[in-house]
Amino acid sequence: MKLSILFLLLTFSLQARAESALTNATFAGGCFWCMESPFEKLAGVDSVVSGYIDGTVKNPTYKMVSSGTTGHKEAVQITYDPQVISYEDLLEVFWRQVNPTDSGGQFVDRGQQYTTGIFYHSPEQKAAAEKSKAQWQESPRFQGKIVTPIIAASDFYPAEDYHQDYYKKNPLRYKYYRYRSGRDEYIDKTWGKDRDYHPTGKGMRMKTYEKPSKDDIKKMLTPLQYKITQRDGTERAFKNEYWDNKKSGIYVDIVTGEPLFSSIDKFDSGTGWPSFTKPLEKEHIVEKPDNTLFTKRTEVRSKVGDSHLGHVFNDGPHPTGLRYCINSASLRFIPVEKLKDEGYKEYVKLFESIAK
Repeated sequence: MKLSILFLLLTFSLQARAESALTNATFAGGCFWCMESPFEKLAGVDSVVSGYIDGTVKNPTYKMVSSGTTGHKEAVQITYDPQVISYEDLLEVFWRQVNPTDSGGQFVDRGQQYTTGIFYHSPEQKAAAEKSKAQWQESPRFQGKIVTPIIAASDFYPAEDYHQDYYKKNPLRYKYYRYRSGRDEYIDKTWGKDRDYHPTGKGMRMKTYEKPSKDDIKKMLTPLQYKITQRDGTERAFKNEYWDNKKSGIYVDIVTGEPLFSSIDKFDSGTGWPSFTKPLEKEHIVEKPDNTLFTKRTEVRSKVGDSHLGHVFNDGPHPTGLRYCINSASLRFIPVEKLKDEGYKEYVKLFESIAK
């Protein structure tokens, strides 16, 4: 019992240290629906929240902001780890999402509430933003003067829940809106093959993963792994490979290699299965309603592999209150010392920052 308590205390301490290393970046680029996805795909980005900034009214609603009477702009606030991805990299992604020469809005959305803006949270961010803006102004990339202001960040108010991750919740409507808005047409014309920025410094874009054929999957997996991942099975509690694994590293999809969870977020839930407070990469996790076993649950699957992983529950510890209860047979563990050799070197920094 004492060892379990000590382990939990150590886990929470490591989580707190990891969270303290996170910082914010805030950008306005027109409709915030279109600004979430490009940043959420980046390694080192912890979260992207749509919201409102730079206005005169406290706790504004979407209706108030969209009317153009509060002075707010639609924006996204990014929480990221500067040990993994730099602010300069985030700026490069930002410029590729907007028309910074438009002072009247962005694409089909018109009005001050849809204009661009960079909101800095430190003198270092301000200097980096000004340098980046000057460099792009001198380049032939944009036809006209860059009017995007660089402003000290003020109170940021998260938008209503239905606006968060809109591109995931309503993919068809999102794609239709984005296409008809003129944003993609402008980005393609302005950036061409350079549309997707690939950081070459501390940050790295997420890799591309592919699902093998059914025959190949059956050949590569053990009967238990196949039953769990492909037939939505459940392994026995306390009789699986990783339930008490305390080594540092990451857990990837046994089928595709998609990074899913980290030992940093692992805790002893007492259930006998590997448990995590959050995914390592939210982009690689899909959550679906599960009404089997005469109860409502939320199933967790991998994005590309579509492997059944387990379920997520609302009885986890701080800071998320979530418990991702995952089958060991769905995972492959990669220890820190092998991350580079296995092609996951971008995650080494996560563990180096904790060790300091």
